[in-house]
Amino acid sequence: MNEERPSSFMLEFTHTPPARSLPDMPTPPIQRGMYFEDFQIGHQIVTTSRTITETDIVNFAGLSGDYNQIHIDAEFARTTGFGQRVAHGLLVLSIASGLAVQTGFMEGTIIAFREINTWKFSLPVVIGDTIHTVLEIAETKALRRLGGGAIDIKLTVHNQRGESVMSGMWTVLIASRPQ
Repeated sequence: MNEERPSSFMLEFTHTPPARSLPDMPTPPIQRGMYFEDFQIGHQIVTTSRTITETDIVNFAGLSGDYNQIHIDAEFARTTGFGQRVAHGLLVLSIASGLAVQTGFMEGTIIAFREINTWKFSLPVVIGDTIHTVLEIAETKALRRLGGGAIDIKLTVHNQRGESVMSGMWTVLIASRPQ
């Protein structure tokens, strides 16, 4: 039996999966973010942890243009008080921001990252250090004209030994709960 096939053809599937009856329930949209009204002063959020790698440092140097020897030159870094290469402070700050976002508390509700009010770099972070961030709600201020409010968040970045390596205060604008 020799049938000619066109150069392009479509496969047709005749198997139909068995029908299932599901309850008639609406599926609500997934909302992970917290609305302005959900924030309570003193509430803490702890992020997951992340290990700082040599690749992180090299990539950040390339992205930022900061090729300071303390970050990228192992031999030079051995001669410093740190004795080894140190991660860029702004790299660790950026990773802390990413860890905060990954918690989901701002997902779909953040209007804007408004400011870094204060920031202090306390201890060096080196290749192999594992960091996590503790966020604590410090203040809330309704801004009705923006449809939400300002949230002041105190952040503390800890290494694997529980030491605070950096800390500060951020302000984010968060949407109010829809009416």
